[in-house]
Amino acid sequence: MKYKILPVLSLFLLGCSFGLSADVLNVSTPESTLLLQATKGGQLKFLYYGDLLDAKEVKSVAETTPARYDAYPFFGSYPQNESALSVVHPDGNLTLDMEVEGWKTVKNGNATETVITLKDRKYPVTVNVNYLTREGDNVIETWTDVTNKSDSVLKLLRFDSGYLPIRKSDVWMSQLYGTWANEGRVEEAPLPHGMKVIQNKDGGRNSHTSHAEVMFSLDGKGRENEGRVIGAALCYSGNYKLRVNTDDTDYHHFFAGINEENSSYNLQPGETFVTPALALTYSSEGLSGVSRNFHRWGRNYRLAHGDRPRKVLLNSWEGVYFDINEDGMDRMMGDIASMGGELFVMDDGWFGVKYPRNNDSSSLGDWYVDTRKLPHGLKGLLDSAKKHGVKFGIWYEPEMTNSVSELYESHPEWIVNSVGRKPVEGRGGTQLVLDMGNPEVQDHVFDMIDTLLTNYPDIDYIKWDANAPIMSLGSNYLTKDNQSHTYIEYHRGFAKVMDRIRAKYPDVTIQACASGGGRANWGVLPWFDEFWVSDNTDALQRVYMQWGTSYFFPAIAMGSHISAAPNHQTFRTIPIKYRTDVAMSGRLGMEIQPANMTEEEKDFCRNAIAQYKEIRDVVQFGDIYRLLSPYDNKGAASLMYVSPDKDEAVYYWWKTETFVGQQLPRVPMAGLNPDKHYKVLELNRIDNSPLPYEGRTFSGRYLMSNGLEMPVTHDVDYHKRNDYSSRVLRLQAVD
Repeated sequence: MKYKILPVLSLFLLGCSFGLSADVLNVSTPESTLLLQATKGGQLKFLYYGDLLDAKEVKSVAETTPARYDAYPFFGSYPQNESALSVVHPDGNLTLDMEVEGWKTVKNGNATETVITLKDRKYPVTVNVNYLTREGDNVIETWTDVTNKSDSVLKLLRFDSGYLPIRKSDVWMSQLYGTWANEGRVEEAPLPHGMKVIQNKDGGRNSHTSHAEVMFSLDGKGRENEGRVIGAALCYSGNYKLRVNTDDTDYHHFFAGINEENSSYNLQPGETFVTPALALTYSSEGLSGVSRNFHRWGRNYRLAHGDRPRKVLLNSWEGVYFDINEDGMDRMMGDIASMGGELFVMDDGWFGVKYPRNNDSSSLGDWYVDTRKLPHGLKGLLDSAKKHGVKFGIWYEPEMTNSVSELYESHPEWIVNSVGRKPVEGRGGTQLVLDMGNPEVQDHVFDMIDTLLTNYPDIDYIKWDANAPIMSLGSNYLTKDNQSHTYIEYHRGFAKVMDRIRAKYPDVTIQACASGGGRANWGVLPWFDEFWVSDNTDALQRVYMQWGTSYFFPAIAMGSHISAAPNHQTFRTIPIKYRTDVAMSGRLGMEIQPANMTEEEKDFCRNAIAQYKEIRDVVQFGDIYRLLSPYDNKGAASLMYVSPDKDEAVYYWWKTETFVGQQLPRVPMAGLNPDKHYKVLELNRIDNSPLPYEGRTFSGRYLMSNGLEMPVTHDVDYHKRNDYSSRVLRLQAVD
């Protein structure tokens, strides 16, 4: 069953007379209102962003609210203020003096776009400030178009997508940070005075160490399901910079856009520079309310195939690493099929002729099957998949090469590199990044994927990896005057390639992997069905990482796999139930060698996969309600997904630490219909006796007021006891 969101969104333009030729532009969603004041010949001003206002309230707010701040600030007469756009004119002038020329509202299907055009009073420069909403959706997208109407080059020094003033009170900011194998960590703190900067300069991928998404809790430290919260997400695949300037005014000033460092842009005569969208949302239902808004918007409008259930898969990486062979792949396909899986993905190590890919030091770019490992090629593997009744997927790293490769020997000029300097090499001591800004490279990458999918149309899934940052910045393709365009042109080229692939192969599933979670961003997801959260598959650490990732991204997009014990990254030994219970809170998969599993573990996974298929729609299309955060150090974590019609829910609870005599909180549920009654069934049960409430019914009101008691241990035989405990409960409404 696929859950639909009711189309109740509206956006409208309210023409009023406030001052000289001033109109109030009202950008509304079902839960929020953004008000702007536009004065022809004057400035575009910000008035309000928050709870939904009716027409009378719009008039009252507009008449009583001072229009203090530009809706999109320019560097100009007051250089001490922070700006969203900064330029150098052909004559060396550094300032902008912009006035409103006009505005229009354009309706396209269920989307409505308001475009405000501003022009400089002296120089031939125009800027369109755009706001887009869609019916039934609670996200506003904003971006700008800068056009050079002169006959000389206009240099762009800063070019943010958007700006939002936030009234000071007790504002806390929630952000994600981390590193490789520890991505998506949550940090929450009150906004400090001065400048707070979150940025990325990785080049090719952008979400290992920080994220281009934040939340602002307006009523003190953020609470999950109550309180006013603003969420912001920059939809860009490259370097970004988020700034919050807390100055001597009554406001925090939030800016978001492409990171301008080493990226000044020479805007040619007649050229328009379009910034990526900044997605804004507001909720009075706390952090989880903002998450629900982003998740619905993402599934409906930003995520490839956001309306299609994701398959349960087995990936070969942690099972065999580079040790790919035909018999081994066939056995793994048979194993995942026997456990109810639907897809097998062959990871790295299958290619290379002159330079066999036996480790990470060679062969990227040489996408030819190594028939010493796979005598019957990809056709033989596809035949095996068909025999076992599963789909087949394959790993690629299209944007990369190695200095030890036939591709690099043929085209050393295709890499990103400072002109005249020795290349800096990455992973394996030899990895290099292809210059995606070069049209020849774009054609090469497209042709390689096109050849694969044309020759083997039964390939269902591509794991698209990117295991190196951009190093030694520069382009052999770009002119010497435009070397600072390298980062931007890389991502423009990447977008062109992905557009071509999706136009010809709209149905293939593509995962965004970048040394784990390096591409968890809304900039790439229009072309990708999901992303790999982290190369760290340790279930306990995944509780923390997936918790943070869920702030902005839905479960359907988060690859979450059952892996081996001891874990290959942390060497922690975690029981199969806990590993499975965590993996079942995202897009369920396996990252393990089934041949090393016991029959008892296989039986457990077989049962769990069958049960996951029964709850898959709720998890992948339902509304998230985070309940007890692992970051609160209460000894446990809990969240749940609820179907939009509130007829079904899935509740997760994981113990995160163990002490003798520990007392864990009882966790009230959320998101249920208080007047409905729900039957409780435990999934993945290992206890000798069922929970006391197994099969019983409780009202939504009771469950949201009291919750259910979670035993801190499992009722299992002595030799099966361990220090982990977890529960998954399925709630179904009954008459």
